[in-house]
Amino acid sequence: MHILTEIIKEDMKPALGVTEPGAIAFAVAKAKSYITEEIEKVKVRLNSGIYKNAFTCGIPNSDEVGNLFAAALGVVAGKADRGLESLEDVTKEDNKKAQKLIDEGKIKVELNRISSDIFIEVEIITQKENSIVRIEGTHTNIVEIIVNGETIFSKELEKKEENKEEIVLHRYSVKDILKYIDNVDISEIEFIMKAHDMNMILFQEGLNNKKTTFVKQLWKMNGEKIFSDNSLNTAQLLCNGAIEARVLGLNKPAMSITGSGAHGIITTLPLLAECRANKISDEKLIRATMLSYLICTYIKEYSGRLSAFCGCGIAGGTGVACGIGYLRGAGAEEITNIINNMSAGITGMICDGGNQGCTMKGIVAVDAAFRAVEMAMNNTYIFNVHGINGNTPEKTMMNMGRIASPGMIETEKVIVDICLLYTSDAADDLTRVD
Repeated sequence: MHILTEIIKEDMKPALGVTEPGAIAFAVAKAKSYITEEIEKVKVRLNSGIYKNAFTCGIPNSDEVGNLFAAALGVVAGKADRGLESLEDVTKEDNKKAQKLIDEGKIKVELNRISSDIFIEVEIITQKENSIVRIEGTHTNIVEIIVNGETIFSKELEKKEENKEEIVLHRYSVKDILKYIDNVDISEIEFIMKAHDMNMILFQEGLNNKKTTFVKQLWKMNGEKIFSDNSLNTAQLLCNGAIEARVLGLNKPAMSITGSGAHGIITTLPLLAECRANKISDEKLIRATMLSYLICTYIKEYSGRLSAFCGCGIAGGTGVACGIGYLRGAGAEEITNIINNMSAGITGMICDGGNQGCTMKGIVAVDAAFRAVEMAMNNTYIFNVHGINGNTPEKTMMNMGRIASPGMIETEKVIVDICLLYTSDAADDLTRVD
């Protein structure tokens, strides 16, 4: 199996609801698994990206939102063995129990650091017992477990420069990636169709659910059809209908990439729309999706998994733009020009958490992707000398990532402060550590 195939195959994972509440619930459930007594206190310490992304996002099987409720449900009903789908079986009674824990002041959330690097630490305290679970690097990557003062599990977090995926992917040029896309045996990458299937089920859930609004308007704009002969309108419907369902916490998973369900949605469903509107084969769809994934991941490895930068729109949007270009016959030159158009046009879109606003950001990004492709395929593009564009597509993608980290660290602080300014109740539960 080609190493680029391995990178994507290992990274693709189902995620129920927004990834961050799922990760919080997973960490809490894991810590609880070592506790036998009645819980007196649960302390959850988060980096700014996790805290912000879960701040007002919907939670699966619940009408509630946010960090506190995700943590409380992790105590009451979280299944650690299900990873990011740890809240799959939550009931109405579980929601009542979770609210009781919050009302009793047993759940506390602390902002531990301003950082694009994932950090979750859960400490559960009882009268005689104590457990700590710490996650770093990726949403379910446990690096330490301490039970009653004894470390029962510990591993070193791989430094970024030593990270296998980061080193390998960034050693490939866009031309190398395109050569791989064209020549890899289709049987090796056909697993990617699982992402389209899963994300379409999530979209259907959104279309049929009473909670959603954007998807119904997008459906009207697509002639009240799921698939029309207008690939852009269909892409907006499929992609952003699924994103809306995800951020509202509807009970169907997305197939995530780079740890994000929204990234996984935007890098796939617009390509499905393009293929169905233009009767393009599933084999071509699979190859285009792999390209979309790899370009998205390439940028995200520079930006960090969580930052003040909307990775869904910028990294995911650039990835899917390259995939659309590939479906329309783009070669290395056109793909480079597509990346330049996206870099110059959309870089800088902020991430203010996993919430309904992600739907609008997705609409902007999908539109930008189609426009960037149309321009590039007609030899209209932003030249390398302008702005943050580099003299190669690889340097341009590196620069896009650098805008996020370290570029938007101060922006991250301001976004978190704004969120807290209008949520005094949440502020009471927050200990700020700069």
